[in-house]
Amino acid sequence: MSLFLASAGFGLVTAAVLAIAAVGFTMQFAVTDVLNLAYGAVMIASAFVAYAVNRAGASVWLGALAAAAAGSAGSVLLNRGIYTPFRRRGSQPITMVIVSLGMTLIIEFGLQAVVGGTSVSYAMSQGPTLKAGGLVLTAVQLVIIALSVLVMAAVHALLRYTRLGRAMRATAANRSLARACGVRTDRVVTLTWALTGALCGLAGTVFAMNNGSFGATSADLFLVVILAAVFLGGPGQAYGAMAGAVLIGLATEISAAYLTPSYKDVIAFGVLLAVMAARPGGVLGAVA
Repeated sequence: MSLFLASAGFGLVTAAVLAIAAVGFTMQFAVTDVLNLAYGAVMIASAFVAYAVNRAGASVWLGALAAAAAGSAGSVLLNRGIYTPFRRRGSQPITMVIVSLGMTLIIEFGLQAVVGGTSVSYAMSQGPTLKAGGLVLTAVQLVIIALSVLVMAAVHALLRYTRLGRAMRATAANRSLARACGVRTDRVVTLTWALTGALCGLAGTVFAMNNGSFGATSADLFLVVILAAVFLGGPGQAYGAMAGAVLIGLATEISAAYLTPSYKDVIAFGVLLAVMAARPGGVLGAVA
């Protein structure tokens, strides 16, 4: 039982990191209609911004704010400089996927040319360890969980209670109709890239903190797990991404405790396939 509780605790931390990343990714996809596979590269580039701030002597939490700002600015520039010109030419969705994969390589290897090929870590203390039954979590892990809960609450408030949130949902549902109803869809899309980019930057920092060390290509495999959480919950569904993150986070860490950590990502896709066999649209989709 203690092994199960300990692994469940680690699963909650993984789910917290994954939720921030997956919600940003799925909101970006829902509103902008771009499957941005460069998301992981922007994540890790933002994590290095936090590293630079931390290395300069500031707290890693201040670095997380800088990473969120960098992720936001980088995502907006990525959209305006790369994706928008291609979309204006009428590029097909598969073309946009290939473009985003190309941007992944450009960002990651460009970053690697600057920071080198070695892994780095933040200068920070994990704080005291909390033990409750079989749960064993550090103060930093508890902060990551609390931060994720706050972000999810903020996303809920944005989507349900703000004018921007309603405009984002309208644009995601039908951009042409939303524009005809007076919604400034181009502005909504830009703001969406900015907001989801901030989530991407924050996710990159907490991912790096949870991993302990990271390099220029560390988020490659994590992007696969993000996609699993997104499609498990239902593409474009923010609440589905939250649920998918919890399921994937718990499943991977608990399975790692009883099997081997090498199979964690296999388990993630096993859970995805099992759920989608019954609900092809994801957790929040219609039953087949």
